[in-house]
Amino acid sequence: MDLSPNIVGVIGIIVLLITLIARMWIGFAMGLIGFLGFAYIVGIGPAFKVLATVPFTTLSNYTISVIPLFILMGVIAGNTGISEALYRAANVWMGQVRGGLAMATCVACAAFAAICGHSGVGTITFGKVAVPEMKRYNYDDSLATACVAAGGSLGFLIPPSLGFILYAILTEESVGKLFIAGIFPGILLTLLFIIIIGIIARINPRLAPPGLKTSFKQKITSLRYTWAMLLLFLLVMGGIYGGVFTPTEAGAIGAIGAIIIALVGRQLTRHNFIESLKETLRTSGMILAIIMGAFIFMRFLTVTKLPFSLSEMVVNLPFDRYIIFIFIIVLYVILGMFMDIMPIIVLTVPILFPVVTALGFDPVWYGVVMILVIEMGLITPPIGMNVFILSGVSGISIGTIFRGVWPFVAAELICIALITTFPQIALYLPNQM
Repeated sequence: MDLSPNIVGVIGIIVLLITLIARMWIGFAMGLIGFLGFAYIVGIGPAFKVLATVPFTTLSNYTISVIPLFILMGVIAGNTGISEALYRAANVWMGQVRGGLAMATCVACAAFAAICGHSGVGTITFGKVAVPEMKRYNYDDSLATACVAAGGSLGFLIPPSLGFILYAILTEESVGKLFIAGIFPGILLTLLFIIIIGIIARINPRLAPPGLKTSFKQKITSLRYTWAMLLLFLLVMGGIYGGVFTPTEAGAIGAIGAIIIALVGRQLTRHNFIESLKETLRTSGMILAIIMGAFIFMRFLTVTKLPFSLSEMVVNLPFDRYIIFIFIIVLYVILGMFMDIMPIIVLTVPILFPVVTALGFDPVWYGVVMILVIEMGLITPPIGMNVFILSGVSGISIGTIFRGVWPFVAAELICIALITTFPQIALYLPNQM
């Protein structure tokens, strides 16, 4: 029985979801299903040609090289004490107010995100640094861990973000514009987290007692801990925004800058440098393999014409485009509960991006909102990835952390609503480039 290409595309997506539920490795699953589907529609010879050429053409793409560079920058920063220094500085400025340690954690997470690019690294780092400090001041376990899980998720929104890089590669959008677009939303979400913590501490002061008071001189002195982060961020993002160098060149400069800063501060040892390289290779290999599988799967979807048929169908629906957009947001929240952000982007962007652009939404704005929504899924039950990571690091039960995340989920929803209502929050800076 001959099936239409559209039907084959739908079957391919269903089979892919089944393989992911069965915990098959996503890069291999997408590549295999893409190859078999392409062979069914076009033929086994052309399918082998795709299998032979796509990995090479994908990995030889100049833009791809930015991924290991930014990963190396973040790993070096995490392994050489920059994260602890950021937390100390934020704690000196904010720790003395009720909820101040939790607020300082969110600020330090946001600052670390500006040189890291991955939520898991931030969650692990501050789970080790901030949670014990908050427990020492008798913070409620739910609040202490929830602010770390939520703050860690900022790593995918505040540039340089690996999520934005992957989205740009799949959609051929500008990496630089996506990076710059994440700055104001990242600041907005961090402020919303701080406001939420302040409200919680005011309603129930026992949950978040104040820390030690510090003098103005101590506050000014503590800023010396932030110079490394500020220098790296200004060097990388300032260079991209000013057109001095490309995002790929910025990644190289950021990685070299992180190494030089760690050497100057005498924080880089032979051991942690080798471990940083190993971690960079492991993470980069995983992401690059996912990208190769995604491009093979995208070739399959292209010959099925499913994304184009779906976008045409959706555009002709008798609904306002924002109603359809809400359904897309709900889908991303559900996927974010069960999957990591990288597989979600790879799985959904080839299918939904043509739909979103056909509805007339700005692709850069959509990228920001998409990352925000998936971030929310990372801290939402039943399987919020950041919560599971943090539970393993801190030893605090998953149920305890989940009880504390709901106010932060509300902050994420408010941020999404504001950026949807006022798109210029995300688009103002990119439009000035």
